[in-house]
Amino acid sequence: MPEPQEAPHAEAARAPAPVPEIIAEGAFIEQYAVTNRFRLGRPRSIRVAPGGDEVLFLRSGARDFVQSLWSFDVASGEARELLTSERLLGGADEELSPEERARRERLRMSARGIARYELSKDGARMLVPMSGRLFVFTRESGDVKELETGEGHANDAHFSPDGGRVAYVRGGDLYVIGVEGGAERRLTRTASETITNGLPEFVAQEEMGRYRGYWWSPDSRRLLYQETDSAPVAEWHILDPMHPENAAEANRYPRPGEANVNVRLGFVAATGGPTRWVSWDREAYPYLATVKWRAETPLALVVQNRHQSEELVLTVDPRSGRTTTVHTESDAAWLNLEQTVPRFLNGGEHFLWVTERDGAPVLERRSIDGSLVATLTTPGLGYEGLIRVDEEAGNAWVRINDGDATQQQIARVPLAGASEGSEPERMTTGRGMHDAIVGGEVWVHTASPLEGGMTFTVMRGGDAVGTLPSVAEAPPFAPQIELMKVGEGQLNAVVIRPRNFVTGMSYPVLVSVYGGPHHRTVRASPLRYLLQQWLADHGYIVVSIDGRGTPGRGREFERAIHHDVISAPLEDQVSALGALGEAIPEMDLHRVGVYGWSFGGYFSAHAVMQRPEVFHAGIAGAPVADWRDYDTHYTERYMGLPAENEEGYAHTSVLTHAPNLERPLFIIHGTADDNVYFVHAIKMSNSLLRAGRAHDFLPLSGMTHMVADPAVSRSLHERFVEFFHDNVRDRQVSED
Repeated sequence: MPEPQEAPHAEAARAPAPVPEIIAEGAFIEQYAVTNRFRLGRPRSIRVAPGGDEVLFLRSGARDFVQSLWSFDVASGEARELLTSERLLGGADEELSPEERARRERLRMSARGIARYELSKDGARMLVPMSGRLFVFTRESGDVKELETGEGHANDAHFSPDGGRVAYVRGGDLYVIGVEGGAERRLTRTASETITNGLPEFVAQEEMGRYRGYWWSPDSRRLLYQETDSAPVAEWHILDPMHPENAAEANRYPRPGEANVNVRLGFVAATGGPTRWVSWDREAYPYLATVKWRAETPLALVVQNRHQSEELVLTVDPRSGRTTTVHTESDAAWLNLEQTVPRFLNGGEHFLWVTERDGAPVLERRSIDGSLVATLTTPGLGYEGLIRVDEEAGNAWVRINDGDATQQQIARVPLAGASEGSEPERMTTGRGMHDAIVGGEVWVHTASPLEGGMTFTVMRGGDAVGTLPSVAEAPPFAPQIELMKVGEGQLNAVVIRPRNFVTGMSYPVLVSVYGGPHHRTVRASPLRYLLQQWLADHGYIVVSIDGRGTPGRGREFERAIHHDVISAPLEDQVSALGALGEAIPEMDLHRVGVYGWSFGGYFSAHAVMQRPEVFHAGIAGAPVADWRDYDTHYTERYMGLPAENEEGYAHTSVLTHAPNLERPLFIIHGTADDNVYFVHAIKMSNSLLRAGRAHDFLPLSGMTHMVADPAVSRSLHERFVEFFHDNVRDRQVSED
């Protein structure tokens, strides 16, 4: 996009607008930080108890990360606190094992207190792991019992289906213990510095969405567990520079083109004994993506090849460990994973599956022999995920977008398949973000509509029977968003103006960007734009754009980034920004800043380096510098293996373009980040320094990929404003 021409009246039009009081006092950003973006105090981890009499959930205070367990009585509409961390620990400090810290980081979970709970199949008991200890809560009596596990932290605990035992991982080995008493039993004995049993590897959690490493058999007599040998993978280290007296933390981190961990699956009796190993072609299909084992259905696996261009649905014979391929899925670029499928039906005769073969994701039903039986959703419905299957009622609850990638709705579709005159039953209406937690006739409708706010409505069928109480603080203002489609590609965009916007005045522009795969920034939900509204109220127009590579608009749109994750997204942001400038004359395209985190930070660095005539300053938060230093499963999915795409890896590396920097760039990174390691920021800064390119660099001591500390979050966002005031708002066009 060519440099815009200066408007004749720009000098007068650039007079700053008055700043609302809440901005001048700094009240909002303080509240934003201490409420964790106004999310503290909302119900989360919502479950409908068997029978539908209660809805269970976790909730903290409005300015407190410590969660308690709550219950909502469906009949009376009253909520009560069931269990607190103080009752469980007696006031002692919570301790997290390295495995639990890693799990919470993978889930982007900053909560403390009761972070997880699990209902027994009959709903009578609840398993509450905390501080490496295991507590069983009886719902009827309210009694709590601690299971007497051995020394060390019990990780990733789960009830057996019959509720009589609990399995967990300690010290890299798998254990079980009886709920009613008895000594714990160790089931595996191969743990070492490089071998663990029952835990998912890093890329399974971070990139596949698989957070479990063992599974109970439906009859509770045996377990299937993952053995992970990380010996082939190089160690990466995280050193806390604030505490050089402490040893560095070592992690096995697989990089593109290099070795992954070796994963295999084995069966072991719940009473102990030898392991029977599962056989599949692990050399051709090394990634264990999904495991499904439900009552009266086959044990099923999804395994992928290294390129993630082909995956197999396998059924497993628990007696022999032999596998049978029932379906093969392939894609010339890559396959997207969905952890809810395969979902077997009719005692294993059929299974639900998701495919993009016809250009958009659809839910289909296949026979156990792999043949297609029926298609449940059409491409135009915009399938986005499976929630629940109700075989008795003959339907499946699904997330859809109805052809509008900025929203999400809930519908029920017949298991018999889509046909003329058989329309999906819409369970939600009104543009916005809708979701559901379904427990049969009783379900919870969560909604963040375009009109604003967020609700948690308990439903019985189509009737509302109550609301889960939230104590989250209400934001002091409602973001004023405008959703638009712009440019030839009709890209989705959102525009946030200052609340004291004056028509005809010239405003600098900030682009809030992610720009990478599997994430959308443009949503019909104002609550997502509180920070952007705060920034806009400092005298900016803030915009976000979803270009090629983002989901929700079909296979071709998403796969446009194959082997090059920056060129098409950058081109789309530039063209859409120009189109927005034409539609909104108040946008001063001589003064444009760009900022983002993670992939958004990576994008921002590229934007100011590759397109300085468009982007005049950038903030790169936790950015990837070179994809050769990111993990295998994510990177190779989009970029292929380095040896097969050397040119692509070189072009998409920020380090390649660092010598071209001529705009202000602010790099921010947490020193303890184990997703995008701190080395990325160091390498970027080093390349810029060696090229003689000035830049700002802020290390966040002890921070991971998240910035959950309120004090750091508050100061960080204040630095955002200072940087953009100096380099965008007050920028003189004559500099060019």
